[in-house]
Amino acid sequence: MPEFRKDPVVDRWVIISTERAKRPQDHAGNNEQEQTDSCPFCAGNEAMTPPAVLTYPADEAHPSNTTWAVRVVPNKYPALVEEGSWKRQTGIYESMSGLGVHEVIIESPEHVVNVAMLSETELEKVLHAYRDRMATLRNDKRWRAILIYKNQGAQAGATLEHIHSQLIALPAVPKEVFEEVTGAKVYHSSHGRCVYCDMINEEIGGAGRLVAEDEWFVALCPFASRFPYETWILPRQHASSFESGSNGDFTALARSLRATLIRLNRRLENPPFNYIIHSSPLDETENAYHHWHIEILPKLTQVAGFEWGSGSYINTVAPEDAARLLREATF
Repeated sequence: MPEFRKDPVVDRWVIISTERAKRPQDHAGNNEQEQTDSCPFCAGNEAMTPPAVLTYPADEAHPSNTTWAVRVVPNKYPALVEEGSWKRQTGIYESMSGLGVHEVIIESPEHVVNVAMLSETELEKVLHAYRDRMATLRNDKRWRAILIYKNQGAQAGATLEHIHSQLIALPAVPKEVFEEVTGAKVYHSSHGRCVYCDMINEEIGGAGRLVAEDEWFVALCPFASRFPYETWILPRQHASSFESGSNGDFTALARSLRATLIRLNRRLENPPFNYIIHSSPLDETENAYHHWHIEILPKLTQVAGFEWGSGSYINTVAPEDAARLLREATF
């Protein structure tokens, strides 16, 4: 049974989840047919996962015989489960059951290993699945935050190479999310504007860290990038919740996200990476201070002693240089 445990010194919750150690691993060296036959995310192997909570049907023009394009399933080895009691105290230690939702978004029925290989239409369906699951889970008042993230590549934490992302609904707002939203509130209180909107305007104005822009979205390397080639995608129109977007928004986002990932692949030769969708906590209504965005973090360096000890980062590539090189990675 998973469990949340709170560090008694700092305001940080840790999830103890021993079931996660049982996750299957891809076997290097298997041929393509063996990989497909043993992959729980490939079409034809649906019985290897829990029953889907959301399925998008395949288009008639889909090249394979599969009936689905995107599936969302409960994680077979969840970090959190939908049962248990609330907080309890044992001496100085505070803990609670690992209550939450942990799902996997299977992004293609075929054994694709790089999400940039999807078409814009295919990627748009993945984004719609994110939105639909977030909107559904928002109705359950037990959850205060939803995190959607992707790990691509073993160095980024993926245990299966078949493209997928994950969703976790939490009964408390994570420390990182709380600090981000609090910082945005402080800036708005002081300046009367959204800090992310100001960031977009600064970069469009020629600050030198813009990777790409269109009418709907901008891609940029943030001023205080923690990692080499860290890239953010932000909507130009202010919105605090990812799931509030329209179909047209997700069409444009699929185009921007795919183009950005292709640039990173061409410049960095298909790096492992994580991306995370930063959206407002569920009990925050649409507001003027927080601005949803996607953070893409290529795994080119390791977090080491200085970072762990200080909470700060050493980035060996200036974001201005990273943005310039990504702009030059045309396709």
